[in-house]
Amino acid sequence: MDLKKKRVTIYDIARALNLTASTVSRSLNNNSRINEETRKQVIAKAREMNYRANSLASNLRKGKSQTIGIVVPRINQSFFSNVIAGIESITNEKNYNLIICQSNESHEKEIKCVNTLINQHVDCIVISVSAEGDDYTHLQNVIDHHIRLIQFDRVVEEIESLKVVNNNEQASREAVEHLIKAGYKRIALLAGPQNLDIFRDRKAGYLKALRANKVPVADELILDADSNNEHDAELIRSLLTLPNPPDAVFASRDDFLALGVLEVANDLGIKVPEQLGICGYSNENFTRITTPSLTTIDQYGVDMGKTIAQTYFELDDKNDETAIEIKTTSIKPKLIARASSQRK
Repeated sequence: MDLKKKRVTIYDIARALNLTASTVSRSLNNNSRINEETRKQVIAKAREMNYRANSLASNLRKGKSQTIGIVVPRINQSFFSNVIAGIESITNEKNYNLIICQSNESHEKEIKCVNTLINQHVDCIVISVSAEGDDYTHLQNVIDHHIRLIQFDRVVEEIESLKVVNNNEQASREAVEHLIKAGYKRIALLAGPQNLDIFRDRKAGYLKALRANKVPVADELILDADSNNEHDAELIRSLLTLPNPPDAVFASRDDFLALGVLEVANDLGIKVPEQLGICGYSNENFTRITTPSLTTIDQYGVDMGKTIAQTYFELDDKNDETAIEIKTTSIKPKLIARASSQRK
């Protein structure tokens, strides 16, 4: 068997039937200008020669690739995989394809992903930016190429595009107020990288909850946790071994950080939730099966994904290739109170 056998094209069919390539193309597309006998002859020969239509080339001729590119920091986090699942549930109905890339929190890799998708002539790029970087020229480049840009979760405000986000400030405020109502008085914050607005908003919610409930703000209890999990244990240990340690921790970066708090607390012999309350963010799958189960915030990733896809198709239906619609859609997360913050 010749594994390098050349793909059959309409030109091969045309030569075999002594027809023009345009006649073959019209026949395969049921053009009314082609008589029925010729059309049947072309279709029969195409089947005989194992012809497969080049859908990408056809779509590009129509000005559409029917492909959406997605760039996320990490595919293996439940929130991002749920967003992708939500998008796919809508795009599948529309016969659209997805190209999924992950930046691994690298700004350089994110730029490469975006440039690759531009070169693939995708119709839309959906992105949640990485924790690194402060230059977003590559996002403006997407718009300059007349490709739809939809930012979600982690967005860059100065880039004018469609955005789908969570109300992070309100969700964080509710989480901290839940801890206060449970009787915790020294609540620490493990915040994500402050160059990203979602983590600044979560920190703002934390501070508002403390001030609204007249709980003192202690600077030594507010620590920025980057996205490097290797440093998490050391950071958490330094927090839990302070001379006056916290009696609760709001790991606002993500649930993996909250899990790290639980592991270090267990190692230090600190009882959860009796001596230490813990709340994470994202509602990762493991949070319900830890001992104790982890209080967290559900970001409704699947719903966010569906909203992203619906937003794209609603704009696409307007059939205006040059329109840039600037709109932000906010989805309210939900606090999931579990055993790690429930004092008896």
